[in-house]
Amino acid sequence: MNKIVMALAGVLLCTASACAADGGARELFRRIDTNGDSKLEFSEIQAARAQMFDRMDANNNGLLDAGEVRTAVEQVKSKRDFQAAQFAGFQAQAGRIDRNGDGKISRDEFAAFIPGRLLQADTNGDGSLSISELRALRRQ
Repeated sequence: MNKIVMALAGVLLCTASACAADGGARELFRRIDTNGDSKLEFSEIQAARAQMFDRMDANNNGLLDAGEVRTAVEQVKSKRDFQAAQFAGFQAQAGRIDRNGDGKISRDEFAAFIPGRLLQADTNGDGSLSISELRALRRQ
Protein backbone atom coordinates (compact mmCIF):
# COMPACT_ATOMS: atom_id res chain seq x y z
CA MET A 1 0.00 0.00 0.00
CA ASN A 2 1.25 3.45 -0.84
CA LYS A 3 2.96 5.14 2.13
CA ILE A 4 1.18 8.41 1.35
CA VAL A 5 -2.21 6.76 1.59
CA MET A 6 -1.32 5.00 4.84
CA ALA A 7 0.02 8.15 6.47
CA LEU A 8 -3.00 10.08 5.34
CA ALA A 9 -5.34 7.51 6.86
CA GLY A 10 -3.69 8.14 10.20
CA VAL A 11 -4.11 11.88 9.83
CA LEU A 12 -7.74 11.55 8.82
CA LEU A 13 -8.69 9.53 11.81
CA CYS A 14 -6.26 10.68 14.48
CA THR A 15 -7.10 14.33 14.13
CA ALA A 16 -10.68 13.88 15.30
CA SER A 17 -9.64 11.43 18.01
CA ALA A 18 -7.00 13.80 19.33
CA CYS A 19 -9.49 16.66 19.51
CA ALA A 20 -12.00 14.49 21.35
CA ALA A 21 -9.39 13.20 23.78
CA ASP A 22 -7.99 16.58 24.75
CA GLY A 23 -11.26 18.28 25.64
CA GLY A 24 -11.78 19.92 22.27
CA ALA A 25 -14.68 17.58 21.51
CA ARG A 26 -17.38 20.14 22.26
CA GLU A 27 -15.80 22.78 20.04
CA LEU A 28 -15.24 20.24 17.27
CA PHE A 29 -18.87 19.12 17.58
CA ARG A 30 -20.15 22.71 17.36
CA ARG A 31 -18.06 23.42 14.26
CA ILE A 32 -19.24 20.30 12.46
CA ASP A 33 -22.93 20.54 13.51
CA THR A 34 -23.68 23.35 11.08
CA ASN A 35 -27.48 23.00 11.28
CA GLY A 36 -27.46 23.06 15.10
CA ASP A 37 -29.62 19.95 15.56
CA SER A 38 -27.25 18.42 18.16
CA LYS A 39 -26.39 15.53 15.83
CA LEU A 40 -23.50 15.08 13.45
CA GLU A 41 -24.99 14.11 10.14
CA PHE A 42 -22.67 12.22 7.85
CA SER A 43 -23.09 15.01 5.29
CA GLU A 44 -21.81 17.49 7.91
CA ILE A 45 -18.85 15.22 8.64
CA GLN A 46 -18.10 15.02 4.92
CA ALA A 47 -18.25 18.82 4.59
CA ALA A 48 -15.84 19.19 7.53
CA ARG A 49 -13.49 16.66 5.94
CA ALA A 50 -13.56 18.65 2.68
CA GLN A 51 -12.52 21.76 4.61
CA MET A 52 -9.74 19.79 6.31
CA PHE A 53 -8.55 18.60 2.91
CA ASP A 54 -8.43 22.18 1.62
CA ARG A 55 -6.22 23.18 4.57
CA MET A 56 -3.87 20.25 3.93
CA ASP A 57 -3.67 20.73 0.13
CA ALA A 58 -1.00 23.44 0.26
CA ASN A 59 -0.45 23.61 -3.50
CA ASN A 60 -4.21 23.59 -4.25
CA ASN A 61 -3.95 20.90 -6.92
CA GLY A 62 -6.84 18.81 -5.56
CA LEU A 63 -4.56 15.95 -4.50
CA LEU A 64 -2.51 15.34 -1.39
CA ASP A 65 1.13 14.68 -2.19
CA ALA A 66 3.84 13.18 0.01
CA GLY A 67 5.01 16.54 1.35
CA GLU A 68 1.53 17.68 2.28
CA VAL A 69 0.83 14.40 4.02
CA ARG A 70 4.16 14.52 5.85
CA THR A 71 3.37 18.03 7.09
CA ALA A 72 -0.09 16.98 8.28
CA VAL A 73 1.31 13.91 10.06
CA GLU A 74 3.92 16.03 11.82
CA GLN A 75 1.27 18.51 12.94
CA VAL A 76 -0.84 15.70 14.41
CA LYS A 77 2.18 14.14 16.11
CA SER A 78 3.21 17.45 17.63
CA LYS A 79 -0.27 17.98 19.09
CA ARG A 80 -0.97 14.46 20.24
CA ASP A 81 1.23 11.40 20.60
CA PHE A 82 -1.08 8.70 19.31
CA GLN A 83 -0.37 5.03 19.99
CA ALA A 84 1.21 2.85 17.33
CA ALA A 85 -1.58 0.28 17.67
CA GLN A 86 -4.20 2.92 16.90
CA PHE A 87 -2.24 4.11 13.88
CA ALA A 88 -1.91 0.55 12.56
CA GLY A 89 -5.69 0.20 12.74
CA PHE A 90 -6.11 3.43 10.81
CA GLN A 91 -3.70 2.24 8.14
CA ALA A 92 -5.92 -0.77 7.49
CA GLN A 93 -8.64 1.61 6.25
CA ALA A 94 -6.39 3.52 3.84
CA GLY A 95 -7.40 1.43 0.84
CA ARG A 96 -11.02 2.39 1.41
CA ILE A 97 -10.17 6.09 1.20
CA ASP A 98 -8.37 5.73 -2.14
CA ARG A 99 -11.45 4.39 -3.93
CA ASN A 100 -9.95 4.37 -7.42
CA GLY A 101 -6.73 2.70 -6.24
CA ASP A 102 -4.37 5.20 -7.84
CA GLY A 103 -2.32 5.74 -4.67
CA LYS A 104 -3.46 9.36 -4.38
CA ILE A 105 -6.18 10.93 -2.30
CA SER A 106 -8.44 13.40 -4.08
CA ARG A 107 -10.66 15.92 -2.31
CA ASP A 108 -13.76 13.91 -3.23
CA GLU A 109 -12.28 10.66 -1.91
CA PHE A 110 -11.15 12.34 1.27
CA ALA A 111 -14.47 14.04 1.95
CA ALA A 112 -16.67 11.06 1.07
CA PHE A 113 -14.87 8.62 3.37
CA ILE A 114 -16.71 7.92 6.62
CA PRO A 115 -14.62 5.65 8.87
CA GLY A 116 -16.22 2.29 9.65
CA ARG A 117 -16.04 3.10 13.32
CA LEU A 118 -18.39 6.06 12.79
CA LEU A 119 -20.73 4.05 10.60
CA GLN A 120 -20.97 1.40 13.31
CA ALA A 121 -21.59 4.03 15.97
CA ASP A 122 -24.76 5.06 14.13
CA THR A 123 -26.77 2.43 15.99
CA ASN A 124 -30.18 3.67 14.84
CA GLY A 125 -29.11 3.91 11.19
CA ASP A 126 -30.30 7.48 10.64
CA GLY A 127 -27.11 8.68 8.93
CA SER A 128 -26.06 10.83 11.86
CA LEU A 129 -24.41 10.54 15.25
CA SER A 130 -26.35 11.68 18.29
CA ILE A 131 -24.69 12.79 21.50
CA SER A 132 -25.39 9.39 23.08
CA GLU A 133 -23.92 7.55 20.06
CA LEU A 134 -20.80 9.74 20.23
CA ARG A 135 -20.44 9.11 23.97
CA ALA A 136 -20.69 5.37 23.39
CA LEU A 137 -18.04 5.69 20.67
CA ARG A 138 -15.65 7.47 23.04
CA ARG A 139 -15.99 4.67 25.61
CA GLN A 140 -14.91 2.02 23.09
